[in-house]
Amino acid sequence: MCAALLLGAGTVAAEDIDTLPATVTFVVSTGYWEDAGETGAAGDASAKRQGYYKLVSVRQPDRTAKVYLQQLTLGASGPQVVSSVEIEQLTVLKPYVTDIRPESSAGPTSQPGLFATVYLKTDPQAREAEGWTVLIDDLGEMTVERATN
Repeated sequence: MCAALLLGAGTVAAEDIDTLPATVTFVVSTGYWEDAGETGAAGDASAKRQGYYKLVSVRQPDRTAKVYLQQLTLGASGPQVVSSVEIEQLTVLKPYVTDIRPESSAGPTSQPGLFATVYLKTDPQAREAEGWTVLIDDLGEMTVERATN
């Protein structure tokens, strides 16, 4: 019976992963965001929303990649995408993304925001990848710049 339960759970998980496009090369969940909610014209306050970020690299037909920033929230039925935005500062480079890494793998941070490094090559024959930092501050402002080590 236990084996049947495990087998059934594996089928559900396999179906979930089968919906992931083969062109997705990297996905990193990191950081978190929150908004305080707003008071409408009638004086009613909307609930505070919060969630986490994902950086997603999607391979394009020419083998370069586009990197997207997603904001997700956890609803009663599981994670839901609030927004998806292409990071155009990286797209214009026509990058070959080789890795995406969060600042830390220790779990949630104590402050809202995101800090991750996208490793990429602008020439697929280059020996070393360049690091590009994606930073979102506690106000939700995004900065993308070449990493300086």
